[in-house]
Amino acid sequence: MVNRIKDVPLAEITLRKYEKPANLEKRELVRKVCLSLGLLQLGDSRDVIVDIMIVLTESNKKKEKLTSDEINARVGEIRKQYSLENKGLAESNIRRQLKRLRDKMIIDKSENKYYMIENLSLKDIFRNNIEKFVLPQIIERVKEYLEELEKIS
Repeated sequence: MVNRIKDVPLAEITLRKYEKPANLEKRELVRKVCLSLGLLQLGDSRDVIVDIMIVLTESNKKKEKLTSDEINARVGEIRKQYSLENKGLAESNIRRQLKRLRDKMIIDKSENKYYMIENLSLKDIFRNNIEKFVLPQIIERVKEYLEELEKIS
């Protein structure tokens, strides 16, 4: 009998390429960023992650650290400003989305307050944490699987 390794990924990333950004209003631009980074899935009706990212990027410019309650309140204001439904505003969902962002090494938490990793811009976080750290490790492991496949083929 063959010993099977569990199909649980050690790391996972979804990246999507869209048309060049041009003349997009802020929320739509952040939505495309979330889609591009795999934070939002195509056709998701619950897009509260977009508003969370708006709040976090705006607070980052001011070097603010926010509690989940503060993030929730600001997300509610943004959704009201854009005449959007209050879907996804439950405290448990906000915390779940914040955990997803922490797991993806985009934000950090200290003393129950959230902020962008090392107070960097999202562009720098992508460059430092995803492009230079996560992607090379994933690519290297895929190559190892491909080499093993060549050995047995």
